[in-house]
Amino acid sequence: MSADNELGVGMVGYAFMGAAHSQAWRTAPRFFGLALAPRMRAVAGRDEAAVRAAADRLGWDEAVVGWQSLLERDDIDLVDVCTPGDTHAEIAVAALEAGKHVLCEKPLANSVAEAEAMVAAAESAAAQGVRAMVGFTYRRVPAIALARRLVEQGRIGQVRHVRAQYLQDWIADPQAPMSWRLDKQKAGSGALGDIGAHVVDLAQYITGETLTGVTGLLETFVHERPEASSSAGLSGVADTGRTGTVTVDDAAVFLGKLSGGGLATFEATRFAWGRKNAIRLEINGSAGSLAFDFEDMNLLHFYDAAEDAATAGFRRIVVTEPEHPYGGAWWPPGHGLGYEHAFTHQVVDLVGDLAAGRQPTPSFADGLGVQRVLDAVERSAAAGGGWVSLA
Repeated sequence: MSADNELGVGMVGYAFMGAAHSQAWRTAPRFFGLALAPRMRAVAGRDEAAVRAAADRLGWDEAVVGWQSLLERDDIDLVDVCTPGDTHAEIAVAALEAGKHVLCEKPLANSVAEAEAMVAAAESAAAQGVRAMVGFTYRRVPAIALARRLVEQGRIGQVRHVRAQYLQDWIADPQAPMSWRLDKQKAGSGALGDIGAHVVDLAQYITGETLTGVTGLLETFVHERPEASSSAGLSGVADTGRTGTVTVDDAAVFLGKLSGGGLATFEATRFAWGRKNAIRLEINGSAGSLAFDFEDMNLLHFYDAAEDAATAGFRRIVVTEPEHPYGGAWWPPGHGLGYEHAFTHQVVDLVGDLAAGRQPTPSFADGLGVQRVLDAVERSAAAGGGWVSLA
């Protein structure tokens, strides 16, 4: 194990999510008083030159080829999994069996069966004091954490409606190139799992309830896309002259019933021109409402139905006060936070839980719960939109 008071971290994968996680591991101990000091020991990948360049760029002590080597090292206490979904189960289960804590990106897996195996491994490891967490990072946006707090306090009463959308436009152009996110074998599903998973988790997290059943539809609008050259990125120039077949959904729309009796509507699409990362949530309760849009992420809108009708209206809360979740560690009130801060807050909470011997949240079991909802939506869509109950 690492030296006293140090948490040795090894990360697998170094692209978009790897960069975000790296920034969080670097930043968290500089702004928050952590009981354990994260040490960015090693990043693992398949291409020696690329992973070495990533280690230099992102601040890791060293680069290694092959994630398996991380499990053999005594100086690594936690494995951070930032790879496509088809590799999550293999890496996470092996790491837990090797006695390493695990942080795994969402969605937890590409199937319910894989997620169940991961939960079983996490439960077995927990008996030995080894912890696992899934990275539904938007829970750590201060405005969303405040929404959860207000619901817990009963400020909106009993939840009646949840409206949840995740809207992007990065593949709305039919000439946008193929990527692994459009390949079901690697990604598991399309908009449903990639971004729909987030709003399913947020709806359940904020309300403190679970979905008991769903009915949904999936659609693929563009079935063939140009293959990008090896040097092209996510939206790079596609110049190979070949095309690839899209095997995932481009958009998902579904309805759900909440365990408290409320109704929920969900929409996830990467075909909403002009919407770059619009996570939109509105929750209506018996005593008030909450509304949030990630494209204005420092604001939470709150309506108190007990106020005088002559002056009642949605209250605009700028969630940057020291009294707000995570707010005291950053800038003076009104100086907004950004996308990267939620990843830092995730590290803060995870390290705090590990130091205290607590189970971090969301757990792998929470991730499995979301996976079961995604699976139910897929089964509903395959049956033409029939109702699918969730145990």
